[in-house]
Amino acid sequence: MLTDMHTNRSPQVAGQDCLLIRNVRPPEADALDVWIQAGRFAAFGRDLAVPTGCAVEDGGDALLLPGLVEGHTHLDKTMWGLPWYRNEVGPLLTDKIHNERSFRAASGHDAGTQSLGLARAFLAHGTTRLRTHVDIDTQGGLAHLDGVLRTRAMMGPLQEIQVVAFPQSGLLCRPGTADLLDRAMVQGADVLGGLDPCAIDGDPVASLDALFAIADRRGCPVDIHLHEPGAMGAFSLGLILDRTQALGLRGKVAISHAFCLGEVPDRERDALLARMADLGVVVITTAAPSRVVPSLMACRAAGVTVVGGNDGIRDTWTPYGLPDMLERAMLIGLKYNLRRDDELALALDCVTGAAARGLGFADHGLAVGCRADAVLVDARTVAEAVVARPPRRCVLAAGRIVARGGVLLSQAVAA
Repeated sequence: MLTDMHTNRSPQVAGQDCLLIRNVRPPEADALDVWIQAGRFAAFGRDLAVPTGCAVEDGGDALLLPGLVEGHTHLDKTMWGLPWYRNEVGPLLTDKIHNERSFRAASGHDAGTQSLGLARAFLAHGTTRLRTHVDIDTQGGLAHLDGVLRTRAMMGPLQEIQVVAFPQSGLLCRPGTADLLDRAMVQGADVLGGLDPCAIDGDPVASLDALFAIADRRGCPVDIHLHEPGAMGAFSLGLILDRTQALGLRGKVAISHAFCLGEVPDRERDALLARMADLGVVVITTAAPSRVVPSLMACRAAGVTVVGGNDGIRDTWTPYGLPDMLERAMLIGLKYNLRRDDELALALDCVTGAAARGLGFADHGLAVGCRADAVLVDARTVAEAVVARPPRRCVLAAGRIVARGGVLLSQAVAA
């Protein structure tokens, strides 16, 4: 792997055009060299010649993984790096929503500063692409979005961030939210978010009509939090699929959580999955330990892409979470009882290849022409990397060495 010992021609973080990494092992492959040119993988092979003026790193027989992908987080909410938050919130979803909104207003929680700190921590552990939901409501307006858009701009050269405009407090139940969501899309959000049209808004038809009208007008992808259980959630999901088909949004809709798919009878689940596969609708799961979740194997068998994510990290909702997608892959493995090495490779796929495809991140992977995002770890196999979550010996983003040992290099991201 890329070790702390390297040649006297040490790669630079900024302006590095050429890097040759000796002796690394892509998954299920023998050791080889990797040539990176202008931020992209240029060649893979044994005993590659050193291009003139190219920096060289000894990979030390490390396992070479593609850049990790976070499919569902909330950078704007986090209190990462702040003093411990004493959580005394009630058990209901609405309790958590109201508590968070009150806390953020009273404390002056800074979404810009906090999102940047957590984005950097993700990058230090190998996450080079991520999707984050940002609260849009009639109390906070677009302030949280403004902060996260600044983080996206700062991290852009090294970490690709998709921003979801998310109505955490509901859509219909807080009049004016639809207009704010529309403004958020104009201002620079990438994806339109939604939330529980039955359980929160109380009128799934009107709620989804309002949401999809914005998506149709702005031509944007949609990512809907669907916590609703059983028959209620399945009904909402059916309405979402109807609108996806009617508006020609194939390949542009994701369902986050989708707990109902783990709770309805298999026959009903399989019918919904067949429709989702036909429409290119993606499932994004956090593998929540406290809920029944969609079956990973049933989704894959139906042709539905499953993406992994953390959800919130150290915020008013939860004290749990780390900005480490290898840990999330391990938790996916635990939730789905993945034990075989080939099964654990599926858990990694949820936070690498499948995640990139499902979220629409282009040029991801260990192939010539792809953006040179990679993680080097001390592990013999993918299964060992998922289970042991070894320290990241080296993280590359857009062909630049940006972190070693889980710590960002001082030159990697401007303060």
